[in-house]
Amino acid sequence: MMSYLKFNKEELVNLEYSLKREVLSTNRAGGYSSTTVVCCNTRKYHGLLVLPISEFGGENHVLLSSLDETIVQHGQSFNLGIHKYPGVYEPRGHKYIVDLAYDPLFTLTYRVGGVVLKKEILLVHNETQLMIRYTLEDAHSETFLRLKPFLAYRNVHALSKANMMANTKFDHVENGIRSKLYVGFPALNMQLSKENEFVPVPDWYYNIEYLEEKNRGYDYEEDLFVPGYFEVPIKKGESIIFSASTEEVKTSALKRKFQQMENKRERRDDFESCLTYSASQFIVHEGKDTEVVAGYLWFGRWGRDTFIALPGLTLAAGSDLKTCKEVLDTMARQLHNGLFPNIGKGDKAAYNSIDAPMWFFWAVQEYDKAQGEPGVVWKNYGGKMKSILTAFRDGVNPGLRMDPNGLIWARQPGKALTWMDAVVRGVPVTPRSGYAVEINALWYNAVCYMLRLAEEAKDNAFIQEWQDMPELIRKSFVETFWNDEKGYLADYADEKGQNLDVRPNQVFACSLTYFPVTDDMKERVLKVITRELLTPKGLRTLSPKNPKYRGHYEGNQEERDNAYHQGTVWPWLIGAYIEANLKLYGKQFLPEAKELLDGYEDDMTLYGLCSIAEVYDGDPPHHPNGSISQAWSVGEVLRSMKLIRKYENESN
Repeated sequence: MMSYLKFNKEELVNLEYSLKREVLSTNRAGGYSSTTVVCCNTRKYHGLLVLPISEFGGENHVLLSSLDETIVQHGQSFNLGIHKYPGVYEPRGHKYIVDLAYDPLFTLTYRVGGVVLKKEILLVHNETQLMIRYTLEDAHSETFLRLKPFLAYRNVHALSKANMMANTKFDHVENGIRSKLYVGFPALNMQLSKENEFVPVPDWYYNIEYLEEKNRGYDYEEDLFVPGYFEVPIKKGESIIFSASTEEVKTSALKRKFQQMENKRERRDDFESCLTYSASQFIVHEGKDTEVVAGYLWFGRWGRDTFIALPGLTLAAGSDLKTCKEVLDTMARQLHNGLFPNIGKGDKAAYNSIDAPMWFFWAVQEYDKAQGEPGVVWKNYGGKMKSILTAFRDGVNPGLRMDPNGLIWARQPGKALTWMDAVVRGVPVTPRSGYAVEINALWYNAVCYMLRLAEEAKDNAFIQEWQDMPELIRKSFVETFWNDEKGYLADYADEKGQNLDVRPNQVFACSLTYFPVTDDMKERVLKVITRELLTPKGLRTLSPKNPKYRGHYEGNQEERDNAYHQGTVWPWLIGAYIEANLKLYGKQFLPEAKELLDGYEDDMTLYGLCSIAEVYDGDPPHHPNGSISQAWSVGEVLRSMKLIRKYENESN
């Protein structure tokens, strides 16, 4: 069967091409495996086995960084690995790669003379185990396989350095060894499905470089520890499984388990199935909690991102009502004074996202549409949503209040409270203090939605308390944000008046179920957004006509943060743009909507395979950047696909 994702040998051996393309597999429990398509790590976040460790606050740690394979024939060795050292790549095993497949597993095929070796990598779901299956597809003489593990044993945000504290000893386990470099970490059991010889050659490999970290302005040199290597004979047609796990495994069961896991893997044989697979990787189950990872490889759970991404990740990707509800319930348990934690939990939670509660209403709305049973949402979330509205109205949080005009005002010195939250040297890049346009569009939507639910539930007390609010908010919204001369909505307003930077936040006043603007205003707003912000990869965060515009997202962290919301393109915004246009123009917008989504199909082999990046450059050709796989990017493209199908069905 032809593979949907296609690569050719010439591309794979070209490091300028292959080192920009990354693979990701998650275990659905917080851990992951990630590297480039030629298995040369270019980030400190890369690793074959990366796991959250409860002893260290549940943060991810790289245990097994990489595994070098060597083919031995007639006393000659051919190392298939590749690492970047100062001034050189060594060894250069990528030159032996002749094929790459990504469906159903990440698979590389190497050819060395008459030897053809296939390598298939699998991360077991809901366990702490990585398996790699090596199959000798062709060989004409006695062949041996050597496997050399590179251990890091450190936090994903840190780098390992050679030191005297590391425990370089190991214990023998069935068909392998157990290694544990530092106290507090789990032991790593490295085992093979076949009897083998482990040759202890303990040594540090110094100054391995991670080029993406260097480009991002971070420390980028690491020392990795190698305890030795496994050597095992392998015959033509034979498969051998390598397992790395925090638990010792029964090696006789490895082949059967690998095959069972492979059979359960989702196919990635078209654009939508790639995104559906990617969507499943953001959902993490831990005990009674189900959460959404905001992006790989360095984001954790973010409140705002969770609610924006959730409908697309669950309801559009397979109508998974159960998972959607589990995430909503997990987040609802963390509601405090009308706010959700944007990052962190418990004592470490940061309640600094004023729009997360408003996006909660939107996510519940989408869940409500999908589940279709009256009264369910009111029963499960009515109390929580009432408490949010009351907290905002009564101003229980510092710097956050509802004014007499019905609009939400927000300001906290030195903090960026909306999704445009970059801060450089303690100063928000886009402060947006006062009345923010999307906050108040979401606020209007939330109040209107709650009144509809209250009417269904016959909650007359709530209706009496809030029934006059929608008209007050709508009138104040138009007076505060609409600029008839310019023909669009102000991005925010404060004591100085309207801020008329052309930004995408106004699109939500046109896309939500309940909107505070007229159709004529919508049309004019969307024309401005189309003319100044729309790109094939999403909406720019600032018009190129603005002197503050930054067309490239690059450089060190400060430089990137200064560009983050000053022109950089965000794919997740395309969902609201498509929805607003479909609501306004109906089926006549369908060809353009499809064309916009088709623009992401090329990305399936461009950056993070089978996924969509966090951001893109504002200037053509709009290179992808940031995290290789972002939840709300994937979620909103999937949700847009579902919207398009809905309008197609209605027009038939």
